[in-house]
Order: sequence, then C-alpha cells, then structure tokens
Amino acid sequence: MAIDALFHTLQANAIEHPIRFFLISLIILPIAYLISNEFVRRQARVSGLGGPIRLPVFGNLWEIRVNAAEKYRQWARKYGSVYQIQLGNVPVVVVNSAASAKVLFGQNAQALSSRPEFYTFHKASSHTRIFESLKRRRKGAASALNKPSIQTYIPHLDVESKDFVSELLRYGKSGAVAIDPMPMIQRLSLSLALTINWGTRMGTQENALFDEITHVEDEISRFRSTTGNLQDYIPLLRLNPFSFGSKKAREMRNRRDVYLNSLNRGLEDRMEKGTHQPCIQANSNDVVWGLDTITTLLQWSIALLAQRPDVQQKAWKEIAEIYAVDEPLCDALDDQKCPYIVALVRECLRYYTVLRLALPRVSIKDVTYEGVVIPRGTVYFLNAWACNMDDAVWTDPNEFRPERWLEQPDAPLFTYGLGYRMCAGSLLANRELYLVFIRTLNAFEIQQADNIDCHPVTGASDPTSLVSMPKRYKAKFVPRNVAALEQAIADFQVVDTS
Repeated sequence: MAIDALFHTLQANAIEHPIRFFLISLIILPIAYLISNEFVRRQARVSGLGGPIRLPVFGNLWEIRVNAAEKYRQWARKYGSVYQIQLGNVPVVVVNSAASAKVLFGQNAQALSSRPEFYTFHKASSHTRIFESLKRRRKGAASALNKPSIQTYIPHLDVESKDFVSELLRYGKSGAVAIDPMPMIQRLSLSLALTINWGTRMGTQENALFDEITHVEDEISRFRSTTGNLQDYIPLLRLNPFSFGSKKAREMRNRRDVYLNSLNRGLEDRMEKGTHQPCIQANSNDVVWGLDTITTLLQWSIALLAQRPDVQQKAWKEIAEIYAVDEPLCDALDDQKCPYIVALVRECLRYYTVLRLALPRVSIKDVTYEGVVIPRGTVYFLNAWACNMDDAVWTDPNEFRPERWLEQPDAPLFTYGLGYRMCAGSLLANRELYLVFIRTLNAFEIQQADNIDCHPVTGASDPTSLVSMPKRYKAKFVPRNVAALEQAIADFQVVDTS
C-alpha cells in the first residue's frame, strides 16, 4: 500500500508541477543509478583478493587506458602477482608472473577453458551466421595445426618466404632505396593464411582484396581490445544510439562478411569441380588468421634488427656454418637447425609479446588460489607481457639478448598463451618465423633509414590496441650477394615433402 501511495503521489506531482518534477528527476535518477550500480559492483568482486582503488562507474578503466599490460605489471609490484581490478561493472583477475600463470592457467586449464563475451566484438562486430558457424567448429583446426600436419604446409612456407625475400629485393631496388616493409609482411602473412584456410594465394600486394582484408582485420582487432571499448564494461553506454564504436563495428562486420562469403564460395566451387587444394576450411570449416601476431612481430623485429647490426652479424655468422654464401634461400626443410636463429625468434617473441594481454578467459567453475576462492564466471587476464618480463625467470628481462635462450632453453615463453586455450597455430608460427628470419638475414643486411623508437612499451603506435604495433618506418635491405640472390630466386623450385 505504501508503494502504491508513493506512486500516486509522484504521478500527481508530475502532472501538477511537470518542470519541477523533471528537474528533480534529473538529480535523483543518476544518484539512484550510482548507488544501485555500486551495490552490483561490490557484490561481483572476489572476496579476499586485493587490488588497486577503483572509481565509481568506471572502476580502473581510466588508469589502464594506455599501455594496460605495463600498468598491470607495475601494479603487481604493489598488490602481488595476482590481484583484481574493476573494469566498469566487470571484476577481472589479472595474472602477472610465470609462477602464478602456471598454477592458474596450467593446473586449472579445464576450469579456465572458456572465453567471456564482450559486447563490441561478439555482439556488434562478430555476431553473424558466418562467425557463429566457424566458432562451433573451431576444434577441427587443432588437428590441422599439430606437429605432423605442419610438414604438409612446408611448400606453402617455402613459396611465401621466397616471395617475401623477392619483394624486398624488387621494391627496395636491390638495396638502393629505403622501403616500408609493412606491405611485404602483410602480404606474406595474409597469403599464407589464405592458402592454409582456403587454398588460394595473395600473390601480390597490388590487389584491392589485399587492401580490404588488411584494413578490416586491423579494425576488428581493435574491437577485441580489452581497454578500448568502454561499452563492454559500462552497460549504460550501450544505450547511446550514436555510439561511433558500435556503428563502426557493424560496418566492419558487414565488410568482413563480404570477403568471407566470397572466399567460401570460391572454395566450395573448387571442391565441387575437384580442383581445390587441401586446406583447413575444406577439412573443418574453421578460420585461423594469425595476421595480427605474425605481422606485428616481424614489423617490430625488422625495426630492431636495423638498429642492431651486432645481432645481424652474429646471426649471419651462425647461418654460414650451415649454408654456403651462394645459398641465400636456405632450405625450407630446415627444421630449426640453426640454434641462434631459433634463439633470435624466441627472444623477439618474448621481448615484443605482441599480444600483451592474452585473450581473456572466464572460469566455468570455482578456482582456489592461495586460499582465496575465485568463483565461477570470473574473467581472467593473463598478462603475457609481465610473465615474459618476469625477473624471477630472467636477471635482465628488459634487455634484448637472444643468447638467453641458449643459456636457458627450457625457460617458459608466454607469447602464445598458456593452458587449454593457448594459440593453436604456435607450431606453424614458429616454423614460419624461423624460415623468414633465416632467409631474410642470409639474403640481406638490414640498414636503418628511420630513427624510430623500438622499445616495446614507448615505441607502440597505439598503446590502447589489443595487438601492439610499432610506428611505420623505412629500412634498406642490402643484398649480401645480389647475383646469388637473383639467381636463387630465378631457379626457385617448390620443395617436395612427399
């Protein structure tokens, strides 16, 4: 009865004094929302787990809007390697050390086997029939990317890495002009992804589809940012009909559908005619891009190598122990025979950790960590950057030093994630990176043309992005033996793995 009486009183006031009622409502409603929202946020937090002070509504979003992984690493020094933050309404457990990561993501792999759904990426950007169909059948990719299967992809790695070297030679006019290596790196990654997934190549960067796919996938990766989309954590913002982020996400989703449909139709047509090449899509209808991480890592690595002739010289000396000077295109069947190149690849993966925060997980059951019960449904961030820079593992984590992997070959590497949902394509990526590194360094001396910041934190072009990318730059790729390189490219034949 009391509620009915209050309702009638408010209704009467609204009719008799509409302006006054409206002004009072403008004051009362936000206060009521703040109070009720704070109650919801407090109830959602993990009891017994510390963390930084949080603001109303926004939580810690303001503090981690730039270089989130590095901020989490700094907080770990104060709050311990495992603590909780509040991103809007969502409490998140952040894991920042190698030891804690092994416990939570290694020993509790099944409990942390799911991923949270975020509004921008899963609803506005990827909520399509194509995406959901692929998502349901992603398990097939694991068998297509296991160690025995990698051998069947060697001819593709052979062709794409050769074309990468050939483009550096051609566009760089045999080392006479400085070039931006990014388009060559993107073509390499995209063509390999298209070949493995759809059985078709991207033979040149001078192609409208090349521009479209690289642009759209770059934009979509931004929607997966764990810090750049406020509407993921503050539900009230989703009511904004003029939300630029949601509008752009839908646009990218529609543009992605166009080329995915085209690629699928092309594959289906070739399968009907019996002219298709074996690929993941034909076997499992799954998509594994790998565009972000491989592209970004090579872009960072070439920038750093241009400023580190000492590393290049040591690499070339080690390669010369295996290959003659007139063999610039090293054997594609070389399964990581050069220890220093293996160490160089691993150090680049560690030092740049392109996916600083591994894709988030959500627990499907309670997890106990150091006496604290973390309830099911909790979101976890693996701070791969902090784990790779863990001074409990390395005495000099801030230095770029490939030799560390020769000294500690069994040291942990967190770039591909950890546990049940770690990157399925890590074996293929390692093989690809090794071949690209050994061929590029054996074919060219990379000379610095632009003085850019190569530090993994301060040198990032967009500190809010999910995938950390350096600023664009140019470098010179000077052939070590131009005649031998031109002859090797002219005589190139695809390696036979049968």
